Amino acid sequence: MANMIRFAATGFAAALRFAVLGSFVLAGTLGAVDTTAADDGDSRGPLTLREQGNFFVGGAHNANDQIVGQMYVEYWIPQHQEHPSPIILVHGGGQIGAGWSQTPDGREGWVQFFARRGFAVYVVDQAARGRSPYNSQLGPLGDPANSVRAQSLWAAIERFMLWPAARFHTQWVGPAVDGDPTFEQFLSSQAQAMTNAALQEELTAEGLVALVDKIGPSILVPHSQPGSAAWLVADRRPELLKAIVTIEPGGPPVFRDEPHLGFPPSATFPWGLTRNPITYDPPVASASQLSFVALPKDPDVSTCYVQTAPARKLPNVAKVPILYLSSPSGYNTAWDPCTTKYLTQAGVRYDWVHLQDIGIEGNGHFMFIEKNSDQVAGVVLDWIKRLERDR
Repeated sequence: MANMIRFAATGFAAALRFAVLGSFVLAGTLGAVDTTAADDGDSRGPLTLREQGNFFVGGAHNANDQIVGQMYVEYWIPQHQEHPSPIILVHGGGQIGAGWSQTPDGREGWVQFFARRGFAVYVVDQAARGRSPYNSQLGPLGDPANSVRAQSLWAAIERFMLWPAARFHTQWVGPAVDGDPTFEQFLSSQAQAMTNAALQEELTAEGLVALVDKIGPSILVPHSQPGSAAWLVADRRPELLKAIVTIEPGGPPVFRDEPHLGFPPSATFPWGLTRNPITYDPPVASASQLSFVALPKDPDVSTCYVQTAPARKLPNVAKVPILYLSSPSGYNTAWDPCTTKYLTQAGVRYDWVHLQDIGIEGNGHFMFIEKNSDQVAGVVLDWIKRLERDR
């Protein structure tokens, strides 16, 4: 068997856990492990784990004594854990956590990339998605994305050209057409999701807070939609976040009017970066106490909103190191300039990396599953290593 996973000798319990989870693990076609750093080559031996398992966090008992709003968590702990802070991978809107463990064309995902390089890795399914049970108390669910939506927003954006930067997209795996096995895998991974965005954000934040309370200081890696929930986690537990690596977070602040062909104009975040309360200094009791102003509009960018001067600060978010990753072709090319302006005005420092500026071309919104997914992961790895050295 070419692709292997091996558990370190930790007794009968670990072997039993592997037996129970084996169907999922092997279905993921886990490749062999490279225990070297990203820039040391890829020797691909068996992936040796000290432990793998799962649990639930968050949620609460309702009037029927059911637990509602819980979050499923799966963890991978390598035999040789070389980095003190685990990585938490959080899937985006309409997705499930399985997207982190394998690319649509069958290569290893970021779970294995970081586990083989000595990180404990935790992967979640947001509330009411994937293996996090749904309860009707959470309200209606929206249907998964269909083929055209998946192609026009993510997989084949260069064919649909709903925003100007889409023409730079070249890194998708395969032709992105119905019937192509790779695209069928991606389309099969699309999931239903709660339509109440504020409730989804709050439950995701609550679950992630409960997770870092349980496992300790961690590196949070949200993709897209949970970017706003990550700001809430930083606000509520700054001492337990070693860093945030935000991959094209949902946006932009306050209101979105571009790309208008891909998304209808609408209000986004009444608290600036979030739908739920976040700590400002000077403090505010409600979002209505915040005042925003539109900046002059740049070409191909959504209208950017910042606070009316003098701007309040985000003191807790400012305590957390942030890597902000942007692609050259995704729809966040219209949003990220606005989000970063808002962060800067609120006193939040970050390292903003445009992949094309460091010689990585062609990626879109799903950079972590595209053809060069390991190369993008290497950017994250290098940043984390520098952060560890500087502390």
